[in-house]
Amino acid sequence: MVTFGYARVSTDDQDASAQRQALVGAGCDPAHTFVETASGGRWDRPELHRLLDRLREGDVVLVWKLDRLSRSLKDLLAIIERIESAGAGFRSLTEAVDTTSPAGRMLMQMLGAFAEFEREMIRERTRAGLQAAQAAGRVGGRRPKLTGEQQREAITMLEAGKSQAAVARLFSVSPATISRLAAKHRVSQ
Repeated sequence: MVTFGYARVSTDDQDASAQRQALVGAGCDPAHTFVETASGGRWDRPELHRLLDRLREGDVVLVWKLDRLSRSLKDLLAIIERIESAGAGFRSLTEAVDTTSPAGRMLMQMLGAFAEFEREMIRERTRAGLQAAQAAGRVGGRRPKLTGEQQREAITMLEAGKSQAAVARLFSVSPATISRLAAKHRVSQ
């Protein structure tokens, strides 16, 4: 029986050392701890899949917190199902979830539902904020590299026969920027 630890942070500037320390403190061998830098909403996490592939009957997967394993209830349940199909168990230190018992499995499912509810609420607030900004006349996304006047001048130069590369060098932008501007102009004609 092996206790495998799984620690995850979302970005490279975050540190998983507190998670690792908690896992080692709970009895996980550092050599059996998998550390990932990826969003919890993504399924394609190589370290998670390496861990899942190594599971054998009687092993335990240990995480510091439930959302380190997944932020999606659907994915969380799929991961737990894969752990259980290998004959292994799952434990979360923070939420005290232990799927080796029926009560632990029920609690894990309830916590997963709350985590997904929280994520949906964040999405809903984000959408509402974007709609409010749009209604106020603010446009999301990156600011254009060229002002309206520069765009008109670039189009004039292109129509006069200058190459896209030459126009791009003149305005200190990438050729792709001029190419998109030219395509947008052709469509609006």
